[in-house]
Amino acid sequence: MTSRRHLMIIAALMVTAVTAGASPAEAEKRLRTAVDEVLGVADDAPNGDALSSRVRPVLERHVSFETMTRRAVGFGWRQFNNEQQRQAVRLFTTVVIRSYTDKFTPGERPAITWQPAVSPASGRVDVPTRMVYAGSNYHVTYRMEDVGGWRIADVTIEGVSLVANYRSQLDATFKKGGAAAVLQSLEQSISRRP
Repeated sequence: MTSRRHLMIIAALMVTAVTAGASPAEAEKRLRTAVDEVLGVADDAPNGDALSSRVRPVLERHVSFETMTRRAVGFGWRQFNNEQQRQAVRLFTTVVIRSYTDKFTPGERPAITWQPAVSPASGRVDVPTRMVYAGSNYHVTYRMEDVGGWRIADVTIEGVSLVANYRSQLDATFKKGGAAAVLQSLEQSISRRP
């Protein structure tokens, strides 16, 4: 009986090792697909609201905006009711998409050098890249997480995490005025855009 249990444990460890070994490649493949889809849409869309609208459904398939929003809000997230959480995700998604599509230059396509993906923890893969866009070089790392499939959960540009950047703002806003203040802040960010 003991040797059978040992055999089961060894088999389980082997399956885990094989799965863990395949995860970085699978996550990177999903990311490359996402980047290609976004760039394909961006090539065919004008700048501004039209680009934001067209790229949104593609990004929603590949980015876990719920994970990003929850982490950007921080500990206060648990105090949002279900409707406030849904509204926060919707607003945060709009803020992030508009922020990045506003920086897009029609006709410019980034040159991406993919570096080896690493898995710092189970269910997480970081995919570092070097990107040249509009004449500037950037180190961009995509954090992929297994959230019902591999999805982007954060992006770090030149060492600055998108989630951490928003968290410094939204956490402070939550501490001053709770969920309502966070939602109002996100709405104001959207309305300030020309």
